[in-house]
Amino acid sequence: MAKYIGPKSKIARKFGEPIFGPDKVLNKRNYPPGQHGNNRRRKTTEYGDQLKEKQKAKYTYGVLEKQFRNTFQKAHRKKGITGEILLQMLESRLDNVVYRLGIAPTRAGARQLVGHRHIVVDGKVVNIPSYQVKPGQVIGVRERSKSLLVITESLRGENHSKYSWLEWDENSLSGKFMNIPAREDIPENIKEQLIVELYSK
Repeated sequence: MAKYIGPKSKIARKFGEPIFGPDKVLNKRNYPPGQHGNNRRRKTTEYGDQLKEKQKAKYTYGVLEKQFRNTFQKAHRKKGITGEILLQMLESRLDNVVYRLGIAPTRAGARQLVGHRHIVVDGKVVNIPSYQVKPGQVIGVRERSKSLLVITESLRGENHSKYSWLEWDENSLSGKFMNIPAREDIPENIKEQLIVELYSK
């Protein structure tokens, strides 16, 4: 299972946002990395802005280039607004849903839980992070994994009602994927239209 394993704080500083979750380095140095990061005022081109937005989306959802392109092509074939559909497909990934439910503190942590077979979908173990969750499906923690410290710590104090498309059951440690979220409900600061323009060249 391929994943990004490079320096995360550098990426967060590049975009000026906590792409991978809370970042102490970004809080201290909220300017681009590098020798001249603090005083560099470089103009970006239209292509540069488009590329930056694609990179931000890739790093945010933890998807590598080939998989991201494949997801875009699938979104492009569907009826509707391609950029919105792309984000909805990324939001529907199993690892992202596990993260949104609060079962894991980060998407990388959620991906690891899925890969290590700690997560079930409709009662069956699914270990594919990119699995597309469908409306009505129930995502939960495998019975023997419910006492894992990383899960109990993540769930402690989690506000499970902050996403309207998810419904959490505290007793069973499971959540229902009620519907595909509308664009205005997705909190990520991504200009998806720039990604569409990039791939349309």
